[in-house]
Amino acid sequence: MGFRSTPAARAKIRPARKRDAERIALLAGQLGYPSSTARVLQRLDRIKGNNQHAVFVAESKDGRVVGWLHVFVGHLVESDPYAEIGGLVVDELHRSAGIGRLLLQRAEAWAHAKGCQTVRLRSNIIRKEAHEFYLKRGYNLTKTQHAFAKTL
Repeated sequence: MGFRSTPAARAKIRPARKRDAERIALLAGQLGYPSSTARVLQRLDRIKGNNQHAVFVAESKDGRVVGWLHVFVGHLVESDPYAEIGGLVVDELHRSAGIGRLLLQRAEAWAHAKGCQTVRLRSNIIRKEAHEFYLKRGYNLTKTQHAFAKTL
């Protein structure tokens, strides 16, 4: 049956550590953003100690990282501070077990503690299951938009 039959309560949500970098990188690949352990370590180091960012992992009963979430406080001229989920992924073998919900709840509690009244996130239009997940947890679709990037 695997992990799907295991209650989410058995997953522990905690801040990410350097030793989690390999699993975070692997899971980032499942999200569609392939990365190396070294690059994830660099990114974790860059935000370490910045209280406007947090990375949480879901650890299974056997100590394996089976999901992660990055949340940060956004500051814009046109709006009050808000929290934004930068990334959320649960291992494909552990989905639908409540782990994503636990990670999201932890991020919301962190955001509330930071004084944020809103949590935002972006989700690729092809991720229909993710959209359903967020809608079931009280998130509203506020707009669709094009995203642009320029490599420097």
